[in-house]
Amino acid sequence: MSVPRVFVVDDHAMVRAGVRAELGGAVTVVGEASDVDSAVAGIRATVPDVVLLDVHMPGGGGRTVLETLRAELPDVRWLALSVSDAAEDVIAVIRAGARGYVTKTISGPDLVSAVQRVAEGDVVFSPRLAGFVLDAFAASAPSAAPAEDPATDPGLDLLSAREREVMQLLARGYTYREIGSRLFISVKTVESHASNVLRKLQLSNRNELTRWAATNRLL
Repeated sequence: MSVPRVFVVDDHAMVRAGVRAELGGAVTVVGEASDVDSAVAGIRATVPDVVLLDVHMPGGGGRTVLETLRAELPDVRWLALSVSDAAEDVIAVIRAGARGYVTKTISGPDLVSAVQRVAEGDVVFSPRLAGFVLDAFAASAPSAAPAEDPATDPGLDLLSAREREVMQLLARGYTYREIGSRLFISVKTVESHASNVLRKLQLSNRNELTRWAATNRLL
């Protein structure tokens, strides 16, 4: 995997410095900005792989940056990094086109993992945020799954009880390490179960798994 090129947007210099320090050599930080106008100009100039985007900033906030540039720069991926875990903030920025949303309580290693996953096309949520985001989208989706048949995919029957547990946690945005801790199994075992889940369900990545789980009301 190539090193992701990242642009950091936050109105606090201390936060930007901390993010750069936590990301270290795992990414290449190509620029940073503290407000909407400088963010739009900087992202246009650098065209990064991933924008780490604060939600609340002077001049309109992170959502304004995203909505200004999303159509113009379709290959740029957006990951919200915010102190806020309010439902309205999360849902608004995801609807605007962000690929994920993590809070500033995230650890350095998990932030690196989140950036890398978003760069690869995955979706990432802090675990406690994923449920209500998916609920919001399921509520607005037209007939995602028939109410009388909540789990129609026959692939579900192919999963063992442990694989179902891993599948649900993966779909909710937990990392392999967090899943291992919750289920008292090793990260290597989690990786093996995750691989089996994707193979049995004929899915390619976590993004597809999340949609599949939401459609089948398994979250």
